[in-house]
Amino acid sequence: MGFFERLGNMFTGFFSLFIGNVEKNNPAAVYEAAIQERIKTYKDLKKAISNIVFLRNKAENELEEMLKDLETVNLELEGAIATGQEEIGAVLFEKQESLETSILKKREELSDISKQAEASMEQLQQFEVEIQNLKREKDEMLAKEATADAQIKIQETLSSLSVDADIQALSNVRESIEKKAAEAKVGAELADNNLDSKLANLREEGAKARARAKFEAARQARLAKESGQVEKATQTESATGPSNDSSPSQSGGGKTI
Repeated sequence: MGFFERLGNMFTGFFSLFIGNVEKNNPAAVYEAAIQERIKTYKDLKKAISNIVFLRNKAENELEEMLKDLETVNLELEGAIATGQEEIGAVLFEKQESLETSILKKREELSDISKQAEASMEQLQQFEVEIQNLKREKDEMLAKEATADAQIKIQETLSSLSVDADIQALSNVRESIEKKAAEAKVGAELADNNLDSKLANLREEGAKARARAKFEAARQARLAKESGQVEKATQTESATGPSNDSSPSQSGGGKTI
């Protein structure tokens, strides 16, 4: 291998690597180029198929004209036979054979063109489906790439954070909260053991005891009042005696037997 050939291969390798990197970094452009290339092929194929369809239609028209001519020749031939015109009949027979041969060839030609048109139409439909699939694949792959880029950025962001710093920060927060809770607990215990608090509790208990004593005195006074009223009523009834009693002699009218 010569020097210049090796040099050319090296440049080709570098160019391929460069193009490969560009393609990896621009997937949307690569997909779009592939789609446009298939669309161009689709248009070229569609144009070629239109020419084939034109030839098929032309062959069909020519065959139809030949069949009409053959029908006319057959009628003329029958007339020549019926009238006994031998010379004209011979000419018509030659024309009939020529038309039949041409019709046979035209039918074969039309069959080939029709098969070619059908195959081309199938290929055109496949190209159309491939273009639609490639467009759908483009959207799916670009969305997949965007999701992957977002996940990579999140992972890079998380990996850039210091785990030790996070642990230290959480430890400081927990310690601060525990200190506040202990301070609040000590304040509550001091409030319970405070002299003023104890005196306030004693005053509250004394007020409750005084209220209970007043209630009990009022209850006793009411009971005593009710008892005195009952006793007075009993004494009054004993002093007056029964008012409706009478002896049997008084009730008899004073008559003695």
